[in-house]
Amino acid sequence: MKISVLINNYNYQHYVSDAIDSVLQQSFPVNEIIVVDDKSTDKSAHILDKNFAANEKVKLVLKDKNEGQLSSFNGGFIASCGEIICFLDADDLYKENYIAEVVKFYQEHPECDFLFCSAEVFGNEERIASCYNNTRDLGYSRIATLYKKAWVGHRTSTVSMRRHVLEKFLPLPQLEDWRTRADDCLVFGASIVGARKFYLAKPLVMYRAHGNNNHYGQKQKRTPEYLDKYKQAVDNLLGFLAEKMSYPSNLYEQAHIEFRTIPKPNEQEFNIYESIIHKSDLLVLNKLSRFLSIYIHFISRGGFLSLVRIKLLWLRNKIQRFTLKLYRLPQSKTNTTA
Repeated sequence: MKISVLINNYNYQHYVSDAIDSVLQQSFPVNEIIVVDDKSTDKSAHILDKNFAANEKVKLVLKDKNEGQLSSFNGGFIASCGEIICFLDADDLYKENYIAEVVKFYQEHPECDFLFCSAEVFGNEERIASCYNNTRDLGYSRIATLYKKAWVGHRTSTVSMRRHVLEKFLPLPQLEDWRTRADDCLVFGASIVGARKFYLAKPLVMYRAHGNNNHYGQKQKRTPEYLDKYKQAVDNLLGFLAEKMSYPSNLYEQAHIEFRTIPKPNEQEFNIYESIIHKSDLLVLNKLSRFLSIYIHFISRGGFLSLVRIKLLWLRNKIQRFTLKLYRLPQSKTNTTA
């Protein structure tokens, strides 16, 4: 099983060597490290050439134009040859057993197409960034992603996937939309092309918090204008991928089938699929049969109490809205009379 690690770098001269060294020092050796420098304005290119040009495992892709993170993903993937592609931001690190754990997981779970793990945050803050409490089979998520923008993944450096998955959606053309936060393209793209995803509940990656992280939450203020632009970028990406995969417009009819690919769905996942079915234009009997399908699966996998809680919250909200209407009605009449 050949392993490629793709490192994207932009102006991280103080960190990129450490990132590469963390891969070279793995207990399970990788086949290649592809380092893409996105025309950094600092001394990154000089440092990379000086320290790693002679290393046979390190392939340097020094771009002559700055085009952003998605462009680096595109170029790095094209230059790679691994069966498993692992991603690493230039300011993060792999723990020494990361690759060994990843290889073991893919070998033991041949159905796994996309794997992400927990991360240990260090630097300006210290904590474990986890998505779930336990290792999970998350099933398929193309319908949840297309209709509810479900984001089934984690930070760039925690992500790996099989080559055949990436071949279905990379390279992507929307470079300007994804100069930063291009890990969304990896997460959304893998879901839409049909990757079965798994989560490994081990903090095998070191995520460096240093105040200048080149991601959406740090580099851009969440102004309404920026959020609108981001939403449009996501819509464009999902639409492009759906068209590329030739999906029919009524893919939502299979939502109940996709939900049942999750062995132990949680409340959030249940709510997503229930909402997709509820908002569809299916006939009443077809909706009911699909509701029954997801209810039975959820309850049979230990979700009975969660389902009761969901429905009680739904009932409480209904009562609150009804009470609010009753409260406003007399006031409205009084104001009209006045």
